[in-house]
Amino acid sequence: MPAPRSPAAADAAAESARPTRQIPEERHPVLAPLAAYLDDPEVTDLFINGSAGLFIDRGAGCTVVREWRATEAEVRELAVALIGLGGRHIDDASPCVDVRLEGGIRIHAVLPPVAAEGTAISIRVPRLADATLDDLHTAGMFDAATRRLLGDAIARRTNILVSGAAGAGKTTLLASLLGEAPSHERIVTIEDVAELRITHPHHIRLEARQPNLEGAGAIGLARLVREALRMRPDRLVVGECRGDEVRELLSALNTGHDGGAGTIHANSLRDVPARLEALGALAGLDDRALARQVASAIGLVLHVERGADGIRRLAGLGRPIEDASGRLAMEQVRWPAE
Repeated sequence: MPAPRSPAAADAAAESARPTRQIPEERHPVLAPLAAYLDDPEVTDLFINGSAGLFIDRGAGCTVVREWRATEAEVRELAVALIGLGGRHIDDASPCVDVRLEGGIRIHAVLPPVAAEGTAISIRVPRLADATLDDLHTAGMFDAATRRLLGDAIARRTNILVSGAAGAGKTTLLASLLGEAPSHERIVTIEDVAELRITHPHHIRLEARQPNLEGAGAIGLARLVREALRMRPDRLVVGECRGDEVRELLSALNTGHDGGAGTIHANSLRDVPARLEALGALAGLDDRALARQVASAIGLVLHVERGADGIRRLAGLGRPIEDASGRLAMEQVRWPAE
């Protein structure tokens, strides 16, 4: 399979204004067809849609790579190799697989006939490696006053929830926040696929395990939250709440585990209560019980968005409250602008 040349890089002035991820000196041969794009610090996502082509996203939307050529057989072979590089297996019996590679690259692959138009490969590349809050301020995510507010929230051990759409920068912001934690604290993070890369000397990562070919051996996020509580964490973090693990996280944050955090998918700050109610329903919590737990456990909600210009911005800050009917609502937090 050919390795097409990368498009021209952004001009030096724009490049110097934002942090870039570190590029390894050598890549595994399996990644050779994609090396030009993986090594481009502007690229955040790659999508291979069977024989239809390769699309890349530099932060302003997907564009097709016209030089890319690959048959369906070659794309399937690449998918099998990439998933194998992550230590898992993909075939007709297990046609949808997600893995993490060294360096934080995340691979998701789906084989036909589940992927009706041919093997689909989605690759997420960590754009800002080891970014600090100062880096994100420089990159335009928030102003200096907000940077101070966020640092103060970590120092005060405020429980924080980060919301946003896919690719908005939730993981990057959460990692930079946790990097502000004092070095003597023990941070335990729990994720489906370990993506959080925190610059901290005492960080333990727990990753969910999928079932084996016989359907046994799965370890989900809810169980990992319970296991993490036995590890004496100073800060307990769930990388993304998407199911009944929200019950265990809220219970932990309500029983003395301050300084915790998590992320959820939501389209806006005002959509966060509805999203949490949906997760609470999966965990057997009614709306009022959920409202009491969230309002007590979470001190700050940060909503991030990616603009049409590709810049990820902190679009809103909120505080969960119970409304007059006892349901969850969001009170907007005002903060000084520079």
